[in-house]
Amino acid sequence: MNDSAQTRLRRVTSRQNALLKDLRRAFAQGELTADGYCAIESVRIVEEAIRSGLKLRAVLFSESAEARAGRLLPQIGSHVETVVVPDEVFASAVATENPQGVAALVKLKEISLEGLLAASSPLLVVAAGLQDPGNLGTILRSAEAFGATGVLLCAGTVSPSNPKLVRASAGSLFRLGVLQTELPTLLPQLRQRGLRLVATSSHKGVPLPSAHLSNALALFVGNEGSGLARDLLNEMDETVVVPHSARVESLNAGVATSIVLYEISRQRDARLATRDSQLATL
Repeated sequence: MNDSAQTRLRRVTSRQNALLKDLRRAFAQGELTADGYCAIESVRIVEEAIRSGLKLRAVLFSESAEARAGRLLPQIGSHVETVVVPDEVFASAVATENPQGVAALVKLKEISLEGLLAASSPLLVVAAGLQDPGNLGTILRSAEAFGATGVLLCAGTVSPSNPKLVRASAGSLFRLGVLQTELPTLLPQLRQRGLRLVATSSHKGVPLPSAHLSNALALFVGNEGSGLARDLLNEMDETVVVPHSARVESLNAGVATSIVLYEISRQRDARLATRDSQLATL
């Protein structure tokens, strides 16, 4: 590490340092800090946040990982606080048992429901009671991969700043529009903008290859064990089921949603190709 990098690093040794207390609390509670920052860790995740253009409040290094500062500091604005702390102090503040020695506080992308709905033919994923951070992380990755406009998180769903979710999303959390919202106000807005409401099911519904999914829609995903609440299911325009072997009781929520998102993307691409072909013949 060169001298300029070393001069940027402030050494902190006290566990009671305000920055470390904020980091520790955010990781432990899986929530944002009081000033709205999300705690993240690992070299790859911090680099994903930087590449995604997120605002950083601070980046922290353990003493044993201080050499990694030379790689990251050139990517970090001079206004960002950068500190190095003893290994045991660092380990007491983060979420993983074997930390890589790099953590940060970042501001997640700020969006509005109005902005998401203003997109051309929006595709929204609505998580209603999804509790496993690994499942939601998988869904976020698939939502980005298959062109979703955004992901909406309703009551009972894991927090977007949950450390396990942050890791499982592999950076998609930083780039997608992810918004916490309430169902009573959400449903009328979706209806008003003309989105079809579609649910996934393990056993009953329209087989996925037969469903019409190329227009503006909101795809609802329920709790891993109980699915969507009955009153919410009654609001749906269609329920789709992914056909699978009878020997398998059900598909993992993240896997099933990913398959449906792929089919939506496939149908949308086919619709656009048909439209372009028709325009070319005019």
